[in-house]
Amino acid sequence: MIRVKVCCIGSVDEAHVAVRLGASALGLVSEMPSGPGVIDEDAIREIARRVPPGVSSFLLTSKRDPEEIADQHARLGTQVIQICDRLADGAHAELRRAVPAAKLVQVVHVTGPESVAEAVAVAPHVDGLLLDSGRPGASTKELGGTGRTHDWAISAKIRDRVDLPVFLAGGLDARNVADAVRSVAPYGVDLCSGVRTEGAIDEVELRAFMASVRRAEKT
Repeated sequence: MIRVKVCCIGSVDEAHVAVRLGASALGLVSEMPSGPGVIDEDAIREIARRVPPGVSSFLLTSKRDPEEIADQHARLGTQVIQICDRLADGAHAELRRAVPAAKLVQVVHVTGPESVAEAVAVAPHVDGLLLDSGRPGASTKELGGTGRTHDWAISAKIRDRVDLPVFLAGGLDARNVADAVRSVAPYGVDLCSGVRTEGAIDEVELRAFMASVRRAEKT
């Protein structure tokens, strides 16, 4: 079964809606240089505390210093650290030592064929990859939530080259997720703007998204 991670959760009520409709993971967005879904740390802590058993809470962080990331994770009580920016060599090992119980998921922004090498290089140091459509090299960094798709053929190559769970993100919605699943065969899919209306979760859109994912599993 393909895991569905609903990102940009803004409140305990939104978390409950996402879980009720089938989400197996929730993304909680801390301070970012750009993009939607950012909430303050008190809200992240409260939502993480209320996540039911069997559902994973992801802390999305733009921090790059391992000690700062570890401190943030400890403050907020999340289960998984989603590292949205690139880290320096050796930083993943340092972070692993600081938070041995946490799962580490590295975001790789699929900008071109060079992203395959980037993913292969970081894979031994983390527990999973999330393939997104940001631009970490932009003057104002885009580290997620862009609403754009990327070249799924490159994502499929990454999936084939790494022995890790791979989440696919970037512009997914009920209309394209089945094609994305068939193209990449990811461990999970991740979405934010594709199931929101005026910034809030749209239950109709999320139900349709879940139905599309389940249909794609059978093909």
